[in-house]
Amino acid sequence: MSVNLQDLKAITKKTNLRYLTLAILFITTAVNYIDRSALSVAAPVMNKDLQLDAVALGIAFSGFNWAYAFLQIPGGWLLDRFGARVVYGIGLFLWSLFTFFQGWVSGFLMLFLLRFVVGAAEAPSFPGNSRLTAMWFPQHERGRAVSVYNSAQYFGLALFTPVLALLLQKYGWHMIFYVAGIAGIVVSFFWFKHIHEPKKHPKANQAEIDYILEGGGLANAGDKPIKIRWAHAKLLLTNRQMVGIYIAQFCLNTIVWFFLTWFPTYLVEEKHMSMLKVGFMASIPYAGAFFGGIIGGYISDYLLKRGKSLGAARKTPIIIGFLFSSVIVLANYTSSPALIMLIMSVSFFAKGMAGATWTLVGDMSPKEIIGLSGGIFNTSGNLAGIVIPIVVGYILSTTHSFSAALFFIGGVLLIGAFSYIFIVNKVERIELPPELKEEKQPQLKVQA
Repeated sequence: MSVNLQDLKAITKKTNLRYLTLAILFITTAVNYIDRSALSVAAPVMNKDLQLDAVALGIAFSGFNWAYAFLQIPGGWLLDRFGARVVYGIGLFLWSLFTFFQGWVSGFLMLFLLRFVVGAAEAPSFPGNSRLTAMWFPQHERGRAVSVYNSAQYFGLALFTPVLALLLQKYGWHMIFYVAGIAGIVVSFFWFKHIHEPKKHPKANQAEIDYILEGGGLANAGDKPIKIRWAHAKLLLTNRQMVGIYIAQFCLNTIVWFFLTWFPTYLVEEKHMSMLKVGFMASIPYAGAFFGGIIGGYISDYLLKRGKSLGAARKTPIIIGFLFSSVIVLANYTSSPALIMLIMSVSFFAKGMAGATWTLVGDMSPKEIIGLSGGIFNTSGNLAGIVIPIVVGYILSTTHSFSAALFFIGGVLLIGAFSYIFIVNKVERIELPPELKEEKQPQLKVQA
């Protein structure tokens, strides 16, 4: 029986399911950040209805991160044990449901608790993003893949912050949480239908899996799950390069959590803008961060293709991003709305470039514990989500001005740049020693 050459090529041509996976990660991350930022948009009106002062509002803002930061490591462990599809998907449904419930809050305690639960449910999200991109993408495509899902947070904020502001003006702050929550619940159904790890995807062929593996992707990372022990965390926490990126991620997230919590209030109270105007003006820096994230990823992969070392390719856009993010302090020296938004947009564009930090989790972590590594990394970063809302709240309560807060954020960003320059040395994958590669032992079934 003769075989048609075109039929043979169609059979052997690799599928490209990794791009569908990336598209869903993009949408999910956009929804993730809409849910995170809903409170910041509602806050200038909501705080009056609930009678919250600056300190109470700062603590309410931080409620998300008390859970999110400290559950990163357990979330990473769950990802390594049960896979991203199940753990991340359940988290997506739950954080959306409890975002919806925030539309019913009647006081500080209820608001804090609901934000806390949303933070707990979102804990596996970014370690899950990192795990899936490391599994689905070869190394030479990974910088762009990470930049796509990482920039999705800003795409969602740029596109939907004006929408949330319109909802606030027309229907009140309750509607913001209803709409954001329902959007995430709908996306969770698409997640379970289309997201799988490479070897478990019903439509991914062997040619695509081979392509991923030959390029340094970790398509088989979940084949032999290991029993996670304290020794694995200790290995990561005592490695110089990993400690360097942990410190820097805290520094980078100081500006993120200023924007996600206090930025609309800053524009209303410090710069005297109307809430509707804030909705549109706030979207401009987010758009800048979106493009900065995409450009940072492309610069990294371009340098890698041009023969630069992995360290130079990854660290160059990150360090540039940290340095230029610190220009946020210049907003203290002007009252021009146009100039303020330009400064904020440059600063957040640069933050987007520096967001390539997530590529290093996939590049440097032991392949057996990427979820755990991503959890520690994101714990470090999101401690800023606890510190920044409260610190800014106290600065505002004490000085009645945001000036000192902007100087504080700019200084911390410079520390992040120095961490990448002086602490993070060679970028290479850490190998687990033989005694830490013990495979997960089969569990005994106990009859009741």
